[in-house]
Amino acid sequence: MKIWTSEHVFNHPWETVAQAAWRKYPNPINTAVIGTDVVERRVVDGVLHTHRLVSSKWYFPQWAQKVIGSPNVCYASEQSTVDPAKKLMTLKTINLTFGSFLSVYETLSYVPHPSDPGKTLLKQEATVQVEGVPLNRYMEDVLTKNISTNAGKGRQGLEWVIGKLNSEVKELASSAATSTNEILNHTKKSLDDITDQARKSMDELSAKAQKIHV
Repeated sequence: MKIWTSEHVFNHPWETVAQAAWRKYPNPINTAVIGTDVVERRVVDGVLHTHRLVSSKWYFPQWAQKVIGSPNVCYASEQSTVDPAKKLMTLKTINLTFGSFLSVYETLSYVPHPSDPGKTLLKQEATVQVEGVPLNRYMEDVLTKNISTNAGKGRQGLEWVIGKLNSEVKELASSAATSTNEILNHTKKSLDDITDQARKSMDELSAKAQKIHV
């Protein structure tokens, strides 16, 4: 059995990182994960509980594929909780494909950085165990290295999503500003029209009054 752990600090507040984590896949940085499907979602005591099915590609060496096979898509079960009050997001994933002889159990947690609330601390841990196939210890090493590589790509992918979210926010702000300007311009035009109409009406009344006086 192999145990892999890692920590990483994002220079973004917890709310931003947690939102981006939901939209993390698919992304062009980490192409191993090809999709996610929500199986169940519920809120209990203010905590969001979600069960998702994760679809991904596992890349094994050629000799390993001959031993265990090479399906087109591999599946994993992800259970997650988001507690906005405590600012804690936890995701726990275990593989379904190859489950009879291979176990990859991964836990990720996102919390505000203890010394800087404007940053987010990510803690990752993965346990890899292979049994009942040749060269099982070597396969555990290969899987652990793949997890480490994909974790790095996953962090880059999350940064990509955050950048995309920031662009969307700026675009919405720009669109809102444009709409506000259009409304103001339209309102000004309407007021100008009303003023002109009122002035015209006053001029007509004044002219009629002068005729009556004469």
